[in-house]
Formats: sequence, structure tokens, C-alpha cells
Amino acid sequence: MSDSEHPGLDPDNYEHLKALARRIYAERGSGHATMQPTILLHEAWMKLDSAGNQYASKAHFVAVAAKAMRQILIDRARAKSAAKRGENPVATTLSGIPGDAGTFDVLDLDRVLDELEAVDARAAEITVMRTFGGMTVSEIAEATEMSQRSVERSWRFARAFLGDRLS
Repeated sequence: MSDSEHPGLDPDNYEHLKALARRIYAERGSGHATMQPTILLHEAWMKLDSAGNQYASKAHFVAVAAKAMRQILIDRARAKSAAKRGENPVATTLSGIPGDAGTFDVLDLDRVLDELEAVDARAAEITVMRTFGGMTVSEIAEATEMSQRSVERSWRFARAFLGDRLS
């Protein structure tokens, strides 16, 4: 994919985004009130398409899609929280982050990601790509043009930071 390409929702991109949305949905557990995968996928695609971004690679596209999905889920959680006046927080489960059974209120996670961004923006970006985008270390390295060792180092720091703040 060249720097000037704007990928359409071809079958490969659609399936990749659908897999991300399914994973996010599955991590919410039973009885959750999160978006169905297809709805999340379509909202994310509309957000990406209307932004008219340019993508350097498929990995870059997935990184931007992960950020869009995070924002959609956070906006939805904020709206639900406001409607219910803070009752029944929207929970999320994220693999690889230490904490109480790995389940967190999505608004708490967003707050801690903002704190992490203030301390280490690169670690926060990598966390979003890993947790919301389901990207591997090598995919993140490609998308960010960092070495895999640097990505691994930042991911270790981010996991420790999030585990400390969320436990």
C-alpha cells in the first residue's frame, strides 16, 4: 500500500476489521452492553472513510482502525454512564494487562490510557494497537517504523503502568 492509498473496504480489510470487532465483543463477557461486532465495524469504517486518511501500509490502517474503535466504545460508554448516572459501568477484558481478573471499566481504562499518554505517548499508542487492534509486536513495529525490541520494551512498560493503575 503506497503513502497515497486510501484502502476501500475490500474483503481483506473487511474481514480484518470484523475479526477485531468480534474480539472486542467477545472480551466483554456475557450480559454486556457493548456494540454488536458488525455495528462497531461499520461505525469504525464510516469514521475512517469520512476522515479520508492516507495509510502507509495495512498495519498503519489497522492501527488507525483500532483507535477509531476505541473512540467509538469510549463515546458509547460515556453516553451510557451519563444516562445511568454512573450505574453499571461498561466493563472490558484485556489480555496481557495485569489486574483483577483482567476486567476493567472501559472509562477507567480510557482515563489510565490518557495518563499513560502523558507519561509515554509511544507506550499508549502501542497499548491501543495491542488491546483494541489486536496487533502483534511485528505489526506494530511495521506501523510505527520502530524496532520490535523497542515495541516490546514499550509494551512491557505499558502493561506494568496499566496493571498498577487499574488494580
